[in-house]
Amino acid sequence: MVLPFAHDIIAALPPGQDALDALRAHIRELPPASVKRVLVSGGAGFVGSHLVDKLLLMGHSVIVLDNFYTGSADNLKHWTGYSKLRIINHDVTSPFSADIDQIYHLACPASPPQYQRDPIFTISTCTTGTMNMLKLAKERRARVLVASSSEVYGDPLEHPQSESYWGHVNPIGPRACYDEGKRISETLSYAFARSENVDVRVVRIFNTFGPRMNPLDGRVVSNFIVQALRGENLTLYGDGEQTRCFQYVPDLVDGLIAVMEGSCSEPINLGNPEEYTVRALAEIIRNSVNKDIGIVQLPTAMDDPQRRRPDISKAKKEVGWQPRFSMQHGLHQTVEFFAKIPSLAKGV
Repeated sequence: MVLPFAHDIIAALPPGQDALDALRAHIRELPPASVKRVLVSGGAGFVGSHLVDKLLLMGHSVIVLDNFYTGSADNLKHWTGYSKLRIINHDVTSPFSADIDQIYHLACPASPPQYQRDPIFTISTCTTGTMNMLKLAKERRARVLVASSSEVYGDPLEHPQSESYWGHVNPIGPRACYDEGKRISETLSYAFARSENVDVRVVRIFNTFGPRMNPLDGRVVSNFIVQALRGENLTLYGDGEQTRCFQYVPDLVDGLIAVMEGSCSEPINLGNPEEYTVRALAEIIRNSVNKDIGIVQLPTAMDDPQRRRPDISKAKKEVGWQPRFSMQHGLHQTVEFFAKIPSLAKGV
């Protein structure tokens, strides 16, 4: 049985109905021996909160670690009072210990404005934070999944990007704190796997979007939707011919769980291989939200990758994963979510 997307359950509720009661009807009943104790760092963030939803619906017990630097308690408020969820305000750059079976290490600012706001903190999260999660995995003999990024490929010279490609990264550019941070987090992961026998999984996440994105996080999908809802022109950096691939967040969550539960310990790309130019994305959003606005060009951002598309052959072969949702389906759901935000709704 395929579990529903928790956000869809909540979004369909009539006013006044309790979200937790609605969610309880979909939670799997597991025998006690099958219930996993799962830690999710960054679990109050955009991706992390959707992962927590799915793990709880699967019947597991979850500890969320989050410093709320970019995450929000509102992303998990629908679970308030649920005994199998524990939320702890904690920065992963400080050690942590708990009795757990699995660790999903997602904690890290992920959009350029967020990770460039404090590049030293970003690097520390990728290094010290990852080290602490790996040490916890060693201590508890837990399996750990480390969330890396397509940014490890930089501005790639190989297209599409397979996991065997080593990347083309500027180590001193404005994006380097994140790009190189994710690269060293992978290096640390495999050092612990080889030297300390830690059971490691690594995923390289490509552009992801969906409900609970921060409207002001600076990512291209959220930027365009917010501008369109406000009746503003959509802004392209450069000519808009850069290409990206966009996966809807439920697909990514399914991929994370598939990799965690699978036997492949090598890096695995998780992304939707449907490739769009940024200009084409702008036109799709304009046509679906507000046809009266224009599209304008701004100077090209430094180190902005020109092409990005995942080769997901390994994900298909090793863990049986591929995206189920089209970008258009995900955009419709995401626009609906943003349109309900009071500061944006007046522009619809």
